Amino acid sequence: MTAPTTALAEAVWAALGTVRDPEIDEPITDLEFVASCTVSDDGVASVRLRLPTFFCAPNFAWLMVADAHDAVAAVPGVERVDIALEDHFAAATINEGVAARAGFVAAFPGEAQSELDELRVVFLHKAALAGQDRVARPLVDAGATPEELAAMRLGDVPPSPDLDRLRKRREEVGLPHGPDAPLLLHPDGAPVAAEQVPLHLRRARLTRVGIEANGHTCRDLLGKRYAI
Repeated sequence: MTAPTTALAEAVWAALGTVRDPEIDEPITDLEFVASCTVSDDGVASVRLRLPTFFCAPNFAWLMVADAHDAVAAVPGVERVDIALEDHFAAATINEGVAARAGFVAAFPGEAQSELDELRVVFLHKAALAGQDRVARPLVDAGATPEELAAMRLGDVPPSPDLDRLRKRREEVGLPHGPDAPLLLHPDGAPVAAEQVPLHLRRARLTRVGIEANGHTCRDLLGKRYAI
């Protein structure tokens, strides 16, 4: 769909653009997971979400619906939020649970064993690792050695959207992200030594390729399902 045109609707659309598919690490607006978005004159924001298949994982679906609700509710001028997932086997449960602010475990009693904070962190770490490949790959292609990469700081890297994205993901999981932070980090925040660089970058590249492949698959499935 195209973005709405009124000022408040544009703000709601921008808020939805901050919500990401946790596995693919891309905004739900870019992925076309937002089927519709309208805002009434009295400030009721109505958003309908869709996913590539009827059986997409309910935990991922929950995160996107809940994040969308929170993002839209925080927009000044929005008086009420009506967020709903459509065409999904667990849509009714997810929609009711998110609207009631019940939490994932309460919404899926006897099935869910814990809330989804840890799952979110796992995927943020994967996104941060993939981001290291996106930022380091051009440097490798330009001839940077493992020793140079191990010594490099984020402030040494040319500015780019990929660098901004890497810093944001690191910030979200509490990893060093300032200009003095090492370019290459292990998941625990330890710097990557020169002798570890080749293997580390192979892992980072595999992670990036996996994330991007999932994104391509989801786009293809969504396009076929909804003829978009």
